Amino acid sequence: MITLMHFQRNRTWYATLFLFSYIFINNTINASSDIMEAQRDGELSFLLWEPFVWEYSSAIGTLLLFPALVWLLQAHPFNWQKIARSLLTYLFASIIFSLLHIGIMVAIREFIYTIQDMQYDFGLLWFELLYEYRKDLWGFLSLIVIIKTYQYIISQLTGEATPINHEENAQQDLNFDRLLVKKLGKEFIICTEQIDWLESSGNYVNLHIGTRIYPLRTTMTHLISRLEPKGFCRIHRSYAIRLDAIESITPLPSGDSEVKLITGKILNLSRRYKEQFKKQVNSSAAHF
Repeated sequence: MITLMHFQRNRTWYATLFLFSYIFINNTINASSDIMEAQRDGELSFLLWEPFVWEYSSAIGTLLLFPALVWLLQAHPFNWQKIARSLLTYLFASIIFSLLHIGIMVAIREFIYTIQDMQYDFGLLWFELLYEYRKDLWGFLSLIVIIKTYQYIISQLTGEATPINHEENAQQDLNFDRLLVKKLGKEFIICTEQIDWLESSGNYVNLHIGTRIYPLRTTMTHLISRLEPKGFCRIHRSYAIRLDAIESITPLPSGDSEVKLITGKILNLSRRYKEQFKKQVNSSAAHF
């Protein structure tokens, strides 16, 4: 459980480490393969460091463009109901991906060759662009498969929460009394009154219930506007808490405060949210 919690809290870093390792190991193998194949054919036609510049410049280009690919999948998910439109969108995106990738790696190569007092020759433009696109298209599709596979595995391991609407045809996200969590092929229900605190994490908000963490696909601003009437309060740009889960509040010399929850978790109460926090605490006490 501790290992899973640590992974959930730091999964962006783990994903980044995996991506860096995979791409650079793969490109290192490619560079060494170029050298070994050239040695097998006879004398090297290039300096020993050149294949590493070729491969690592490509790796850097891929890594720089990776966030844009993640954004593409989020902003324009593949729609099987409009398959022709989706295919055209992703075809166009693959061309842009390839052109940017080529531009980045050629710029890096030219820079390295220049400081070595050498000239980098990209080759016949139209032929090389076609040659590189053939490889980039495969890389583009492979990265999409990796991203979607990773997202599926994460959702199965950690579970993902979605709101349950009591009324038929109700607008999405109107009811947050209960949440449906899907995890490892099972479904179960949690009540919002069980949530101790909320943590913003990119396009998700992590719901912390004791030692468990469930991601909900929404923004902190959107979620807290629904949960404030249920006794939740935002205390930081990245955190919100259930007022009934508070054990103590300790002012700090900086003007911020530390909020300790019944679970023992300590969170920062930012000065920016202190007045709103006081109003909600007083309002809650008055109702009590």
